[in-house]
Parts: sequence; structure tokens; C-alpha cells
Amino acid sequence: MTDPDPIEFAARITTAYATTGPALDLGRGIVNGALIPAAIVQLPISMMTRHGLIAGATGTGKTKTLQLLVEQLSDAGVPTFSADIKGDLTGLSQPGEPHQKLAERVANLKLQWAPSGKPVSLLSLGGIGAGVPVRAAVSSFGPTLLAKVLGANDTQRSALSMVFHYADSAQLALLDLDDVRAVLQHLTSEVGKTERELLGGLSKQTAGVLLRKIVELQDQGADDFFGEPELDIADLMRTMPDGKGVATLLELTAVQDRPKLFSTFLMWLLGELFEHLPEVGDLDKPKLVFFFDEAHLLFNDAPKDFIEQVAQTVRLIRSKGVGVFFITQLPDDVPNDVLAQLGNRIQHALRAFTPRDAKALKAAVTTYPKTPDYDLEESLTQLGIGEAVVTTLSERGAPTPVVWTRMRPPSSLMAAIAPDAIAAAVQSDPLLAKYATEVNRDSAREILTAKLAPPVPSIPPPPPPPPAPLPAPGTPDLQTPPQRTPEQRAPEQREPQRPRGSGKGDDNPITDFLSSREGRATVNTVLRGVFGLLKKR
Repeated sequence: MTDPDPIEFAARITTAYATTGPALDLGRGIVNGALIPAAIVQLPISMMTRHGLIAGATGTGKTKTLQLLVEQLSDAGVPTFSADIKGDLTGLSQPGEPHQKLAERVANLKLQWAPSGKPVSLLSLGGIGAGVPVRAAVSSFGPTLLAKVLGANDTQRSALSMVFHYADSAQLALLDLDDVRAVLQHLTSEVGKTERELLGGLSKQTAGVLLRKIVELQDQGADDFFGEPELDIADLMRTMPDGKGVATLLELTAVQDRPKLFSTFLMWLLGELFEHLPEVGDLDKPKLVFFFDEAHLLFNDAPKDFIEQVAQTVRLIRSKGVGVFFITQLPDDVPNDVLAQLGNRIQHALRAFTPRDAKALKAAVTTYPKTPDYDLEESLTQLGIGEAVVTTLSERGAPTPVVWTRMRPPSSLMAAIAPDAIAAAVQSDPLLAKYATEVNRDSAREILTAKLAPPVPSIPPPPPPPPAPLPAPGTPDLQTPPQRTPEQRAPEQREPQRPRGSGKGDDNPITDFLSSREGRATVNTVLRGVFGLLKKR
């Protein structure tokens, strides 16, 4: 390692990182412990589809680097998707607040800094926590990812594949975990014995273990996540009328204790992007950049075929116009097959406190291009907060020189916003009307339950009663009650007497007379006379 001349270093770094198209300004170079403001370090936006890695120990500035990339991509009209584990990224929606340390950094970097917020959309898994609730159907999740969430072994994963295959062939929609349980119970019952044998057999012991794992997952709140309406990937690639890309944040603060659930959901989402987006080749800027935070959770205890599936997805999704950045603590948290495809590296400080840390440090050094400017094994342990060792891909696809970089500060708020501000942002999000109400259509559980239900016997209607015989001529009709005079009726059967002078006809003297006491007496006398005459006849 030699001591480079600062002027020569600045010219060499600026030339190596120069771009003809738009780029993300990362910061300024440091050499021999001195900040060189003329050494501009940037990342071409066209190379964001070559994927990347943001690594470093806790508290070294990974989240702020992520925030810096997201807000500059938004200004360039590129939508992004990020997993917000701790809720810190919600500050993207608000302008930054000046303070002394920020002012000192900006002055040292010789930058112009202006506070500004970005358009943000907040999502949550099934409404667990703040954000617009998003869900995924179990059928689109698939047996491999579901097995990863359940922590299933090879035998159990094979049994899940059998369940999905049977559901597809029998046209049984698997929307939620209750549907998977219903199919498992059906195939292990006497009713489903023939279908089970046609599939090659499914042991009751394996089915029992899977059922217990599903119940455990449901107890963790996964029922809120699996279902419909399913998240439409087009809603992740929105831009505002002013051309800024929307930064979509998946709020995970309420499910931090369920890492398998949210890490596997992120992988499902990446798979959906790969499956549904068309081939576009190389673009001037990505259609979407996907930031995969806490990436080690995805790969912990993952089987080999699962890692191969992730590696293949990352390798091929570039041609769909999607860039993927993994954020984690140690570079070896990411499998080698995936790590080899990450051309853009932003490595914050590493700590060598344990044998594993020391081994990871040596492994990280071997993944960087050789440089005469630094002893990387030493430099990676001496980086300050907000500093990183950077190498990117130039516009022609070649690795740029490794440079110790002091990162520029974000222009948005570097803290979480208040809960009431989050609630207001969610209520104003146009996606809320689309995803707020869960849809529960007939699926495997309802169909299989209907099949197993005993048939309801049909009860014929009772015959109509026989007609009553007609009375003989001259025989009085005993069924017709005799007519009673008003005086003979019970008080409650008498017609209510209208008070005098009420209703219509108040100015009719005849009506007034008949309504009076004298008029009623006269009417009764006439009626008694008439009925007496009829009785004598």
C-alpha cells in the first residue's frame, strides 16, 4: 500500500466514477485519513439493476445509506420497495431537520443540502401494525415458500407439494391456512383415501406434524396475512404526477418477532415480480429497485434448493428491469451464489470481536478489487459512523476502484415520524380503498366441508285440507257469526268516536248533528225500530 497524492487520488476517483447519465451521489473519498471533497463517489442509476449489497455492523449507518439511495431514486423517477424493520424509514416522507452534526458534515463535504420529503406509501402484513394491509394467497405462495415459513423438513415439504398438486387438480382454491388444513384433513380421512393413494400416499404422522405447524403459525397471526385481495405488483411501481417515484415501505415493526413470515413474504414478492414482469433488457433506469433488509433471515436454515431458487431469481430479474439490494450485517450472511451477482458494494464498518467476525472480515476483503490505497482488512474495522468502503459498476459494467467514502446525509428526516402522522398517511393513501377489506370467497375449506356434510332429507309439503261441505238450502250458516249492533259489541270492538269538529267536513251541519249526543240517540232509535221490524218478519 502506498500513500497516494490527494490531487492525483481525487482525479483518479472522480474519473473512475464519472457518468454520462444520471447517478446517485454517495459521498466523497477519504485517503490517508483525510477527506478529499474533490473525490466524487457516485453510482450510475443504469447500473442499479446489477444489484448490490449494503452491509455493516449495527449502528454504522446502513439505514441512512438506504434512505439516501431511496430518496435520490425517487427524485430520478424510480419507484422503490423497502422493508422497514424498525420504522426508521418513515422519515422519508418529511423534510430533514438541520442540526449541528449535519451542518458540519455538509460543510466538510462541500455540498449543498436542502431538506425535502418524498412520496411514501406505507404497507403492513395483513394489517398487523401501521400501514395499508396487504395479503397473499397461499396458492401463489407455493409449497417451497410455505415450507420455509413453517420450518418444514424435506419430507414435510414433499407432503406440502402433494397437497398443492391435489388442490390444483381438484380445482380447490388455497387462499388461507384453513384451506391447507382442510386439504390435509381430507386426504388423511377415509373419504379421501382413494385420492391419497392416487397421489402416492401421505402418512398421517407427516400430516399431523404439518397441521401442528400450521396451527402454531396461525397463533402467531399469520391468518391476517394469507388471503385476498392479493397485492398487485403494479401498485409497487407508481410515480407521482410530478414524476417522482413512490417509495413503498413495508412496515414490520409489529412483526419483528416473526422473521420467517416477513422474510419469506419479501421473497414471494420478489418471485411475483420475476413471474409477471415482461423482459425489457437494459434500461437507462430501473422500473423498480427492491431493498431486502435483514437478508440473513431469509437464508438462515434454508435448504439448498431454496437458495438455488433465490439465486436464479436474482440472476434473471435484472432483465425485467428490477434491481435488488440486500442489507445485512455480514457479507457472508448472503450465500456465495447470490453474493457473486451483487456488483455494487457499500460496506460499512465490521467488528472483529469474535472468531466468526474475524473470518467474515477476511472473507469480505477477498470480494473487493485489489487496491493500492488501503489495507482493507484494517480499514474495514476503522470506518466511522456514516462511512463505508465502496465499489460500484461503471456505466460500461467494470468495477470501480475501492474507495473509503464519507457518505452524504439524506435530505429527508432521519428518524421515525409520529404515530398520528403515520395514521394520516395511511388514510390518505389511494391503496387503502383497494386492500382494506378482506375478501372471503369459497375456497378449499368451504368446498370440502360441503362435501363431507350429510345430505339434508327433503320433507314433502303437507296435503291441503279438504274443502268444507256446503250448507243445505235454508240452513243457517253457523260458521258466520251473527251481526251485532254497535251497542252489543264489546267496547274494544266499537269504532272510535271522532270528536266533534275534527277532521274534514267541520262546516257540515248534518255531520255535526249526527256526531252530537242527540243525533246518535236519534240514529239508535231508528236502527232499533228497523231491526225490530225485521225480527217480526
